[in-house]
Amino acid sequence: MPASPRPRLNAVAVPIVGEFLLGMSVAMAGLWLASHTSDAAAGTFGLSIQVLETLFVLFRVLAIGVGVVTTQALGGQQPEVAHRTALVGLGASTWAGLLAAACVVFGNELTLDLLNAPDEILPLAAPYLQLLAPALLLEAYNLTMASILRAHLHARQSLQIMLAMHGTHLLLAVPLMLGVGEWDGLGLYGYALALTASRGLGLLLHLWMWRRMMALAPRARDWWSVSPGFIAPVLRIGLPGAALEMVYRLAFMVSLATAAKLGVGALATHSYVLQTLKYVLVVSMSIGWACEIMVGRLVGSGDLRTAHQLVNKGLRNGFLASGGLAVAAALAAPWLMRAFTKDPAIIHAAQVLLFIAIALETGRAFNLIVIGALRAAGDAIYPVAASVASLIVVLGVGSYFMGRAFGLPGIFIAYAADEWIRGLLMQARWVWHGWVPHARETQRRVRWRR
Repeated sequence: MPASPRPRLNAVAVPIVGEFLLGMSVAMAGLWLASHTSDAAAGTFGLSIQVLETLFVLFRVLAIGVGVVTTQALGGQQPEVAHRTALVGLGASTWAGLLAAACVVFGNELTLDLLNAPDEILPLAAPYLQLLAPALLLEAYNLTMASILRAHLHARQSLQIMLAMHGTHLLLAVPLMLGVGEWDGLGLYGYALALTASRGLGLLLHLWMWRRMMALAPRARDWWSVSPGFIAPVLRIGLPGAALEMVYRLAFMVSLATAAKLGVGALATHSYVLQTLKYVLVVSMSIGWACEIMVGRLVGSGDLRTAHQLVNKGLRNGFLASGGLAVAAALAAPWLMRAFTKDPAIIHAAQVLLFIAIALETGRAFNLIVIGALRAAGDAIYPVAASVASLIVVLGVGSYFMGRAFGLPGIFIAYAADEWIRGLLMQARWVWHGWVPHARETQRRVRWRR
């Protein structure tokens, strides 16, 4: 099969950078608004974000699997298979979203107990999590539908939807949280209501863009129907990725519970630093998503050499960008942290963590970029098998004991060690071409389905 034209990685990665920046900026604004209410509100906000990201694993099963299978089908010149896969992903999103919503409605108190949530935030956190239930269902749809748009290389259109969705969220969050005129507002609960409204708008815009760009108009039964023949390849890719994400989130929850044991101040510091680091990892994360999209297409068309070159270039750029941004964040910490708090102890503690995060973010670049490429090539099992031991022993158990011994710096050292161990294992797999047999098998399956 002749080689396909060299893909333009930046054309896909740059709009994804914009999407991430928008989402992170709104989350940062929410944390800023919460921090000006109280440290307890900031701690609640940070804790809830981690709970939501754990539940988002259910959605990533679909977003990852649907995206990869779609790119492979499009690379193999099978647009009809790509369209059927998209509709199956929509139906599966309904069930995943309902399950996640049920978890926060009926299991919020148990979740907070498991996380050792401080007593000061319990009265605020429990009802706040319940208010997020409708937004979770809508988010399931939006994540899956956005992954389909990007798989069709409509990254710019996806960015336009995210701009409208996140902009609406922010415009609504400010008055709902702080009030208007004599009305004092709803505080943190206003953020949850604004989130739900903005995700509803996002769903409507995705439906419109699907019809306009891909001639896809879901019927009533597509919202709940799941065809076994089309969901199987999605789960073949998505489930291992979700299993890895779930193990990561559970291990990370151990570290979060350890941080919560250190008190409200430590939990708030942990939240401030993690929100800041999201801006550091945005470039590598965007390159990773773009590489996954392009590698899936290249594997579908049989151009493995270009896929290999693409990932190596993306990894180099991501490593340099993450390292540079992490250094800049650490040096600017005394000024950055003043946006959240005036407490000098919290500011100093945050700067120490950000210097440790230089090692954390450079190691994370491997995982953000190479794992997506392996998955898109059909090598979905290796990342899970190679990562589980480090996630359990280093991230989970290690952060617990390091946190008890050295506080927050010990937790962040465990974070960095885990990312480097897993990252080097992923890079070795790619450099030594362990993914190639899986890519060839994926190509054979694509040709057979044709």
